[in-house]
Amino acid sequence: MQRTLFQISGAPPSWRVRLGLAFKGIQVDIRTLTTSDREEGDFDIRKLNIRGTLPVLMDNDVSVHNSIAILAWLDRQYPQTPLFGATPGDALEIWQLVMTCYDDFREANRQLLTVVFASRGELPEKGSFEADMLETGATQAHVECRYLEARLSDGRPYLCGDHLSAAEALVYPEVRLIQRAAATKPKLMQAVGLGDMRQLYPYISTWMDRLEAMPEVAGTMPEHWAETLAVN
Repeated sequence: MQRTLFQISGAPPSWRVRLGLAFKGIQVDIRTLTTSDREEGDFDIRKLNIRGTLPVLMDNDVSVHNSIAILAWLDRQYPQTPLFGATPGDALEIWQLVMTCYDDFREANRQLLTVVFASRGELPEKGSFEADMLETGATQAHVECRYLEARLSDGRPYLCGDHLSAAEALVYPEVRLIQRAAATKPKLMQAVGLGDMRQLYPYISTWMDRLEAMPEVAGTMPEHWAETLAVN
């Protein structure tokens, strides 16, 4: 059986799918593309996804795109180790958290990290468009982290109970990207109050440690981070 995931390294949508596959123990070939590959290369991703977006999972002759759709399809195609729970109650809890993260946490990080990763690590000029984006994104990121911290404070090992789920696949990349930003742009992240996730959000940090102790999760780390995986 031939399975290939076409992805962008470190992009949350691709990372979600890699985590979902890892949780289910499904082996795939990884093909990493760049924007120029998609637009100028010999391989035309639009033959697999007319919108030209990634990720795209090819499972023999089946092509699936959109990260959430891929996770849902995987659960139907390979029902062992369900990502969306074994009962209607489990599915409700997991889907609600998945879509909240998809809508709210992703947008918070989009605003926050667009500015952070494009910068040289200095605060943007006060009153500028970038400063407003940074403030809005950081404020909302704190809201999302406080919500997750409260969920994990009841002693549950994972976001929706005793088992890994699609919630981890959605949330982990967002938190890990904040950690990456704090490691690479510490002054800027400190200025917006996100410089030390371990001190700010200890339950999230314990949850992250639990995930990162799993070889299958470590194996999803973005390839281009290889030289700077350590987080301060």
